[in-house]
Amino acid sequence: MEKKPIVLVGLMGAGKTSIGRALARKLKIPFVDLDQEIEVISGCSISDIFASYGEKDFRRIEERVFERVMGEEPKYKIISTGEGAFITPKVRHLALANSTTVWLKADLPLLKKRTSFRSTRPQLMAGEPGEILSKLMAEQYPVYANAEIVIDTADEPLAKTLAKVVKALDKAKS
Repeated sequence: MEKKPIVLVGLMGAGKTSIGRALARKLKIPFVDLDQEIEVISGCSISDIFASYGEKDFRRIEERVFERVMGEEPKYKIISTGEGAFITPKVRHLALANSTTVWLKADLPLLKKRTSFRSTRPQLMAGEPGEILSKLMAEQYPVYANAEIVIDTADEPLAKTLAKVVKALDKAKS
């Protein structure tokens, strides 16, 4: 069986980076944080890109970086995307056609709790975070539902969520 990238999608605070790193360690494969890649390539923080160029231009950059990362060797790796990457049609098509997509689905109270301690989330700076997250959920959850695997996350130890992901990936292989 071809080993293809595993792409983690979901809203900010769903656990994509934490689970992605842990999954990569468990599978002994590389981990790529798409936002981190964008920051390295651009020489700017995500917040600075949003502030200087706006979301539309950020999404174009994100799309190009995702395409590059997907094409790089090794193919078998974990890619943690930013919350809006999978919403972009080109990114979604590329991910669905060439990877195993995993949606880390979280409810609003959990997302609010996990995002409340960081001021580096540009979209949450534009108003009341709970309202913004709720709006993003309504808009984006139907798109995330296209992912091959859906993992309902909870306020639980990382190891428990990781076990759910590993089990779902094993099931998807068979």
